[in-house]
Amino acid sequence: MDRFFVVAALLVLTASVVGSAALFTHGAFAHAFDETVLASRNATRSVANMLANYQIPEEIRMLFVGDVMLDRGVAFMIGKQNADFRFPFLKTAGMLEEADITIGNLEGPISNRGEKKGSIYSFRMSPDVIRGLVFAGFDVMSIANNHIWDYGREGLEDTITFLNEAGIQPVGAGKNEGEANDVVIMRRGNTTFGFLSFTTLYPEGLEASGEMPGISSANLSEIQRIVKDAALRADILTVLMHWGVEYETKARAAERELGRALIHSGADLVIGGHPHVVQETETYGEGWIAFSLGNFVFDQNFSGETMRGAALEVIAKNGKIETVHMIPVAINTFFQPEFVLP
Repeated sequence: MDRFFVVAALLVLTASVVGSAALFTHGAFAHAFDETVLASRNATRSVANMLANYQIPEEIRMLFVGDVMLDRGVAFMIGKQNADFRFPFLKTAGMLEEADITIGNLEGPISNRGEKKGSIYSFRMSPDVIRGLVFAGFDVMSIANNHIWDYGREGLEDTITFLNEAGIQPVGAGKNEGEANDVVIMRRGNTTFGFLSFTTLYPEGLEASGEMPGISSANLSEIQRIVKDAALRADILTVLMHWGVEYETKARAAERELGRALIHSGADLVIGGHPHVVQETETYGEGWIAFSLGNFVFDQNFSGETMRGAALEVIAKNGKIETVHMIPVAINTFFQPEFVLP
């Protein structure tokens, strides 16, 4: 029998007993009043205890998407449409915003300062992109990736400032060592969610150190320690990884080994990016690994694979992952992602 109906029946029974107690206060039945009141109180307490122990299933929905890059061809297309930075998200904002927590990888700095430090494939996004990210409903943005240093320390610091001011939590880099490696904690209902982010694509010299800004640690043993500590603070811990080889549709052994090590260390989810194409997912132990979600907003229209991506929908109930589901994403000629729903 459904627990709801059991509880309802007990409530009705309690009401009946209480009503009977009122009758016993009159006439010949007055002598039974004390016993009836006692029975009524016991029944009420029994129902109260049952209600206290009964938890209505609490469903929390997380939605992870791939690489978000709002410079170069994407910015050109927005200008061509005489639009603003909400334009790339017009076809997906509803579903993104409906999720309880929405997470993406921000592929590059948000700044109007700094000097180019990277290759010809360097990105720097206008501060105006914040309007689009807020419109889309992002809650967490990974910035541990191979483009966050494209415009140096100034670009990195500005990115953190702009995201924080917009109420979007940056993870994977910081203005000092502690901030760069700290877990982002978000509470939804009775469940605590934690997020960490790392990349294998930068030398250790670009890590945050002491009070100097930089990315999170690149040392595996240190990453494992950070993950173990964070797992104690979160019911469900996600590690966002920027790793792998561009345009390869299957993860290599190095990513597979690292992803499993992170699950062993306490991660419940490991979500990858950087290859710009979708790679496989796997369950490992009690965790899930998505090796690459591919692109979400990007201008790589030179192949069909780079104009497709995936979103990962994760449903949690009462502090545990219930289901993990991949949703295909198609990027149109205007560089707008669309969810491909059944």
